[in-house]
Amino acid sequence: MLDQAIKQQLQQYLANLKQDVRLVVSLDDSKASQEIESLANEIAELSSFISVTRDDSASERKPVMTVSNPDKSTQLRFAGIPMGHEFTSLVLALLHSGGHPIKLESGVIEQIARLDKKLDVEIFISLSCQNCPDVVQAFNMMAAINPDIKVTMIDGALFQEEVKQRDIMAVPTVYVNGEVFGQGRMSLSEILTKVDDGAAEKAAADISKKDPFDVLVIGGGPGGSAAAIYSARKGIRTGLVAKRIGGQVMDTMAIENFISVKQTKGPKLAADLGEHLNEYGVDIVEDQQVDKIMGAEHTDDGYIQVSLESGARLKSKSLILSPGARWREMNVPGEQEYRNKGVAYCPHCDGPLFKGKKTAVIGGGNSGIEAAIDLAGIVEHVTVLEFSDSLRADQVLINKANSLPNIDIITMAQTTEVVGDGKRVTGLTYKDRNTDEIKQIELSGIFVQIGLVPNTEWLKDSSVALSQRGEIEINARCETNMNGVFAAGDATTVPYKQIIIAMGEGAKASLSAFDYLIRQQG
Repeated sequence: MLDQAIKQQLQQYLANLKQDVRLVVSLDDSKASQEIESLANEIAELSSFISVTRDDSASERKPVMTVSNPDKSTQLRFAGIPMGHEFTSLVLALLHSGGHPIKLESGVIEQIARLDKKLDVEIFISLSCQNCPDVVQAFNMMAAINPDIKVTMIDGALFQEEVKQRDIMAVPTVYVNGEVFGQGRMSLSEILTKVDDGAAEKAAADISKKDPFDVLVIGGGPGGSAAAIYSARKGIRTGLVAKRIGGQVMDTMAIENFISVKQTKGPKLAADLGEHLNEYGVDIVEDQQVDKIMGAEHTDDGYIQVSLESGARLKSKSLILSPGARWREMNVPGEQEYRNKGVAYCPHCDGPLFKGKKTAVIGGGNSGIEAAIDLAGIVEHVTVLEFSDSLRADQVLINKANSLPNIDIITMAQTTEVVGDGKRVTGLTYKDRNTDEIKQIELSGIFVQIGLVPNTEWLKDSSVALSQRGEIEINARCETNMNGVFAAGDATTVPYKQIIIAMGEGAKASLSAFDYLIRQQG
């Protein structure tokens, strides 16, 4: 299962074990069971702290490998073979179960340990999903701390019958005690807010106690992160409010145009941004959403005031807005009804759930054609629907798509409705813009790839000027029309929405904010 290089690296990690770890495997006669048993035995050979026990009665699902600390009675289960993106989840489960310190603040560890609820957590994932490991690892840390929490990672591609029975059409999908807990990426703090009564109110109160900032950045994507790093390097008090570090980058797999880095992945770049922010001591307020800003001219103390959806409030001498953008929706009947029930926006995450099925991709730009090419290796058939009379993707991608026998491309096609049976998608209708004829396609999945829309709805009632497209209007110095308020990134009027451009704009906004602060002091 593991090549020699991975074994050597894993053995180095396992040298950090301080307590016994038991791997309990529950198996049947399948090939997957043979592979998971082989994986468990290979891992056990790398550390004297690890042993393997077979107990087919320990789990109804098979194959399952349970990582357990026998002294603490903790249980972290992997239903399926935790390779791909989930291999890191397995390594961390081994380390945390074996007494290696968990990298969480002491207050968070104490909060988890105090939870007096029994939680049986099931996380349906796909091994190609870049969002899933964060959710698995968050719950696994909780289970390693508190034995009342049991966690099972379930590979949806391996347990397709269960996926079908539960109508799971998107990953990660989390069940707690048999009830749907949530879908999509969620952080540890978000999870704790939902399971720990009163946690949200306490967090809001703690945030509101923070001293005023010199620069406060709204948004943790490439633009916001660059702005915060540049500000912190100036030695001024810098804060950053974000739903998540990385922003839209977290949903991007292949990044091949980041200058000097030939190839990287969104989650890796986001992790690097987080490390860089921490290195400069940026005060990060994560898992929070801003809903209102008030200019300094309207406050009693002369500070810009920022209100969060949680009820918390922050103050700053200057503000940099970098809320980023999100996937644009089709806005047709059935889209919201069947969201995560066949309508998806991330082919890397949800593609494996449609193995052997017919799918469609809406959009003929680079993202759409890349999605079609990726899906073609998994699903039975892909139909690409493009609104205009030609594809907007790079020719090399178009050539690749045209070379694949299970991809059809239809131009001049306007999607008009998502069709379903009440539980899941069964097809879509589109208008042939050449003839106005309405046509229908039978399929199981629809992947929407039609561009981005700025996350600026919360600014519409503020004094910040927005363009007709909802973008924040800025000048060459990243200044908005509000005194002391700057903006950068995909949510602004700057053309060409690219990671490297957003970073440059973030740096520029920070320098402009610093110049503003100097002049204010003078």
